[in-house]
Amino acid sequence: MNRELSRRTLLHKAGLGLIAVGATSISTIIKPASTFAQAKEPPMPPTKRLGWAIVGLGKFATEQIIPSFAECKSSKLVAFVSGDKAKAEKYALSYGVNPKNIYNYQNYDSIRNNPEIDVIYIILPNGLHAEYTIRGLQAGKHLMCEKPMANTVQECQAMIDAAKKATRKLMIAYRAQYEPFNLAAIKYARSGQLGKLKLVTSDHGRNLDPKDPADRWRMNKKLAGGGSLYDIGIYSLQAARYITGEEPIEINAMIYSTPGDARFREVEENVNFGLRFPGGTLANCSCSYGHSDVKRFQVFGSDATLELDPATDYYRHRLIIKRKSGMEEPQIQEQNQFALEIDHFSQSIMENKQPKTPGEEGLQDVRLMNLIYEAARTGSTIKV
Repeated sequence: MNRELSRRTLLHKAGLGLIAVGATSISTIIKPASTFAQAKEPPMPPTKRLGWAIVGLGKFATEQIIPSFAECKSSKLVAFVSGDKAKAEKYALSYGVNPKNIYNYQNYDSIRNNPEIDVIYIILPNGLHAEYTIRGLQAGKHLMCEKPMANTVQECQAMIDAAKKATRKLMIAYRAQYEPFNLAAIKYARSGQLGKLKLVTSDHGRNLDPKDPADRWRMNKKLAGGGSLYDIGIYSLQAARYITGEEPIEINAMIYSTPGDARFREVEENVNFGLRFPGGTLANCSCSYGHSDVKRFQVFGSDATLELDPATDYYRHRLIIKRKSGMEEPQIQEQNQFALEIDHFSQSIMENKQPKTPGEEGLQDVRLMNLIYEAARTGSTIKV
């Protein structure tokens, strides 16, 4: 009898050697999201609530995602995939999931035989995203995958290709793009209410804790793909892209890790990077695994400045507009960003529409982050 793989065993095996994924060349030109090709499939009944399976029962899944289904209108939690059967059974009991809908990493592919499951949500370390996304698509299910999409552009492209082949939808879980304060910031910036955009600054940092099980895999490059840039710097990169609504045309960067700090034997600690956009806006971005928490961005326009701090927290945000005439703080209702993004994907499937953050969006970030590493390594400005 095959031994059931635990999450710890799965991570250990993946750390020793990444799962092979077919490599496919990618274009150097990324289309705007609105032009991405849609999978051709019949629309689903608009009144149906889609069934979701969660793959991976780590801290983020159990403390944020799973409880958020209580606030979903178009989605319901119906299955778990975990190597820890006792843990899965505990959460199944707490959240009303049928015990027959508990899977492990060995029988994961048999999920194809369960009509209750419409969507699979991959919440595993980055190095495992590609394999479990592709296998889920091959099982005939729609897929949402945590960010960053995968460790390489080749893996990202393989995931996109698998979705097209299976005629299933693929979405990357960029929660900030569904969060009301971030959406308000985008509207202010793009509508001209700040004047002409001149500069975006975005900073994300935290102290990586080697004692925290949720942080240990982040120190392993094969599992994490990179350090602070891949994990939280992607929020700074995303902010610059969605605030301007443009793609950068030039990149420069610097990387520094504290010598002798065991946390950074394989992954980087600090990254500062600059972006130039075609409309003339510049972006100064940073990320760190070595200082106190920060999750903010500022948008400087010719007429006003916008500050969102915290910008990418789970439950609290504050948006301020500063003008010559004074400061204003728009009243925006906090909402559960996880429920909003989950329902967005369910509604996209039911209405047969392309999700707002498809696989191509994830591929673009991975491609740009690799260029940031290249700019830091070479000390030169990279033209995108």
